[in-house]
Amino acid sequence: MTMIRSEVLKSLIPVISDQFVVCNIGLPSQELHLLDDQPTNFYMLGTMGLSSSIGLGLALAQKQTIIAIDGDGSVLTNLGTLPTIGNNVADNYILLIIDNGSYGSTGDQPTYAGKKTSLTKVAEACGCDNVIECKAEDTAQVMKDAIASKKMTVIVCKCESGNIPVPNITMDQVVIRDRFMKALEAANA
Repeated sequence: MTMIRSEVLKSLIPVISDQFVVCNIGLPSQELHLLDDQPTNFYMLGTMGLSSSIGLGLALAQKQTIIAIDGDGSVLTNLGTLPTIGNNVADNYILLIIDNGSYGSTGDQPTYAGKKTSLTKVAEACGCDNVIECKAEDTAQVMKDAIASKKMTVIVCKCESGNIPVPNITMDQVVIRDRFMKALEAANA
């Protein structure tokens, strides 16, 4: 089975809709917003490459499980995030890297992850102890297992390049932030 990022996200909805999710800038956030808008979703509308860093910071600051959804292109623009994750273990943190080998939000230009660079090996070399590479169709189960494990996990999901037409997120960034923070505060009460 060949899946693109939006199909991976759709397969994840039953697993992550009750979790706190920080989603990568551009099309991933727009797709997640279209498929399953929740107050527990923090959509990145700026700052490419920082979903993983923001997710880790949130996980370190409180007890709820935090899932950061990032892309291979974004992780490649902020490789410093992987050693930071590897050296600051938060067992309530899961990083999902959707690796489609392209910069999907800017026109599907190829990334080095689609060539010789293995983000799985890079994450391991950076000290991330629990790194799982999976096929797109296995991602939902791998995510379910990672949530249940209560162990910091980096998942590298290998999928096909491709985009679906999605509308822009018209919700103001302050509204996105405030509703996410209120949901997190209520969960930690």
